[in-house]
Amino acid sequence: MSYTHVKYTPTVEVNNMTISSDIIRGYNDTILLSTLLTGDSYGYEMAQMVEGISEGKYRIKETTLYSCMKRLEKNGYIESYRLKDISMKKRVYYHITKKGIAYYYDKCKEWELTRDVINRFAKEL
Repeated sequence: MSYTHVKYTPTVEVNNMTISSDIIRGYNDTILLSTLLTGDSYGYEMAQMVEGISEGKYRIKETTLYSCMKRLEKNGYIESYRLKDISMKKRVYYHITKKGIAYYYDKCKEWELTRDVINRFAKEL
């Protein structure tokens, strides 16, 4: 069996590419926990942080964010509490726990291994 080299031409400009939710799904926990390492936050603010830090390459959907936060809380990685904001609306804030920090660092180590393996297969375009 012989293979011919086919040059891949992206259909979208690299600067306009975004990461698909299927690709990043396994790392939403890591991403969201990362936003809490510097302090407590609420959902919308966390989503804005994700988009800003990723320079617009990843926009976490609201349903994804809140289902992830629910799972993280159920597993003891975060805690939630309510505070009134300036407009006197009660807003749910999230706080990372010690267990959550340990989980975050474990996921970062896992990512290093994953990146090493994928880099062995991914070729420069």
